[in-house]
Amino acid sequence: MSDIYPITDSHCHLDFPDFNDELPDVITRALDAGVTRMVTICTKLKNEPSVRAIAERYAPVFYAAGTHPMSVAEEPMASYDDLLALTNHPKMVGIGETGLDYHYTAASAQVQQSSLRTHIAVARDTGLPLIIHSRDADDDMARILREEHANGAYPCVMHCFSSSAELGRTALDLGFYLSMSGITAFPKSQDLRDIFSSAPLDRILVETDSPYLAPPPHRGRRNEPAYTAHTARRGAETFGIDYKDFAAQTQANFDRLFTKAAAYAEAV
Repeated sequence: MSDIYPITDSHCHLDFPDFNDELPDVITRALDAGVTRMVTICTKLKNEPSVRAIAERYAPVFYAAGTHPMSVAEEPMASYDDLLALTNHPKMVGIGETGLDYHYTAASAQVQQSSLRTHIAVARDTGLPLIIHSRDADDDMARILREEHANGAYPCVMHCFSSSAELGRTALDLGFYLSMSGITAFPKSQDLRDIFSSAPLDRILVETDSPYLAPPPHRGRRNEPAYTAHTARRGAETFGIDYKDFAAQTQANFDRLFTKAAAYAEAV
């Protein structure tokens, strides 16, 4: 690619076994594609040390930590104090991912909601962005986000957003951000692209959610942070602007939301 511009993969899972023994090459390919920063996400607090170690080893990598909604019924409930203590690390820059997932795990809806509210409280009190996973739970998600926002504002990104236009509007009305994943580059995702194209450009992030959801031309294979560039190029088309301008805008958006990561980069 000749037109390479800095972008950030705001959500990936570099600790997953899909990347075993290949991380140095994965990071190098990301940098070669213009992906100057990556936020790797801890989905179970027992794995936080290994996720943190990746961020400590690789300069372009930051991390976030929380309990994924599909795991809350099997994992010890993350307490406010548990999460708060993790935020002391200079490269821990977000809370989550947390949220609601009723697709496979609707039976744990109540404990998911409790966990979500705990994560929100930490995001509110620290100013670190809440990272939301939402699937087949739009009504409860919108209700809880609004209720908690009424108790005090907090920063938030709807990661890998692929929910309804109504939930998207709720999130945007609350001042939140929507993140574009490889799904937005799939040929049959025009309805989702329409939701994004109607959103304010200054509220858009890009991500891979790797190793999942690889965009074309890599669909069906393992995703990796370098492929953020493919999603971002499709995003530029969705908004009808040059890739250079879209990349710059998403960088500015990331810096505005992930202020701790932006400050860390400036300090370095």
